[in-house]
Amino acid sequence: MSEKLDLPESIPIFPLPKAVLLPRSRLPLHIFEPRYLAMIEDCMKTPHRLIGMLQPTGNDGRLHSIGCAGKLTQFSETEDGRYMVTLTGISRYRIENEIEGFCPYRRFNVLWDDFEKDRTLPEQDHEFDRNSFFKLLGKFLEGESLSTDWETLQQADNELLINSLSMMLDFDLEDKQALLEAPSLQTRRETLTTLFEFSLRGGADDEALQ
Repeated sequence: MSEKLDLPESIPIFPLPKAVLLPRSRLPLHIFEPRYLAMIEDCMKTPHRLIGMLQPTGNDGRLHSIGCAGKLTQFSETEDGRYMVTLTGISRYRIENEIEGFCPYRRFNVLWDDFEKDRTLPEQDHEFDRNSFFKLLGKFLEGESLSTDWETLQQADNELLINSLSMMLDFDLEDKQALLEAPSLQTRRETLTTLFEFSLRGGADDEALQ
């Protein structure tokens, strides 16, 4: 993505378990809670239209420190007032302090500096063996009794394939966070491979990937 975006110092945060967004990927969301309906309406009034996806660490309101911001690129409203939106991933970020005030949703000051390459050209994985990866993926999906559109997957470029699987597959929260925080596309693909192999072994232990 060559688009230059003036990234804001603060963004609204949408905390949602297992909902991971990655740069240049798209995340559809169904918005129905009043506070998040207000967040979408406020977002559309800003020049950047950014919302930060972020996973909670549990049920006590604490959040992971790293998330990914997406630009609101599609919007529709249902007859009963719900919003169907799509976020397109722009860049990961690190949260700083929470902004206090009379606002129904949470807002944070954020830092973008550690993730500059998210805002450049698509990442490459020069060690990627697609044939071996697809064989392992097929075994994993069969073991999980899942089906997929193989033609679409096989046509996807390496980044879109790896990032889409990282977003869509139902791994544990901490494993999803590990995929989000992977420092490179190759590391993310290696993490995915490890998760597939772990699942095929029947889950030898309960430790999340670090």
